[in-house]
Amino acid sequence: MDVIRALTLCGGVARRPVLARLGVSDAALRRAVRAGLPQPARGLYALPTAAPADVALLLGRQLLTCISAAPFYRLWTVAPAELRHVRHHRGVAADGEVAHRQLILPPHPHRPVAALGDVLIHALRCLPPRESLVMVECAVGRGEMTVQFLQERLPGKRNGKARQVLGWVDRGAESLLETLARTTFRQAGIHVDTQVHIKGVGHVDLLLEGWLVVELDGRQHGEWAQVKKDHQRNNRSVVQGYTVLRYYYADVVHRPERMLAEVLAVLAGPGGARKARS
Repeated sequence: MDVIRALTLCGGVARRPVLARLGVSDAALRRAVRAGLPQPARGLYALPTAAPADVALLLGRQLLTCISAAPFYRLWTVAPAELRHVRHHRGVAADGEVAHRQLILPPHPHRPVAALGDVLIHALRCLPPRESLVMVECAVGRGEMTVQFLQERLPGKRNGKARQVLGWVDRGAESLLETLARTTFRQAGIHVDTQVHIKGVGHVDLLLEGWLVVELDGRQHGEWAQVKKDHQRNNRSVVQGYTVLRYYYADVVHRPERMLAEVLAVLAGPGGARKARS
């Protein structure tokens, strides 16, 4: 493989051993350097377009992990990382970074990123529960990870909180909003079914206590045609005896307490009492 193609595969920057595994010879590297290929440090090669942050990772012999590796693995996140989370074998991190040390799997073969399993384990140990939950559930839902694999690698009392998060993982979630809303309701003791099919309506996101439909909408601005369809679905649900509530991204992510309070009020109201008697 030629040098430029190999570096492109590596995200623009790589060390000599990685390039060698891709079939790049030392002679090819010397020719590329003589032709002007940047060499930020001995044994490190970069394209002119390489991101400075990626070059800095390799200069520091670090790997992205935890929430900072979520974009690489296309994992759901509640919010972008405020600090960069990195793995260094000595646990070393600079200002603006969070250090992680232990690895149980080989890192990505071409990129300065920890393996998916380590990324999720670091997230479970490091992040608030709902932030690590959405990352894990995204990977589990796509079949890229199993809860059992993570549980077996999180033994002992010090990992108790991480295992509690794994107890809330549900493989059927289709979105970050569904994961967060479903968990909010279940942790409040509400029975929740997901992706329930209602005749004449289709699949609804969540069905609470068998009669309260909760629909989730991640759009910032809905188009009028889709809004009309949503209202028609709501009407058909109500005609069949269901009650319908609809929540948006800001409700689920930023105001979950208010959303839960409204749901509990509906469940405890006259409609809920009628359903309990029927």
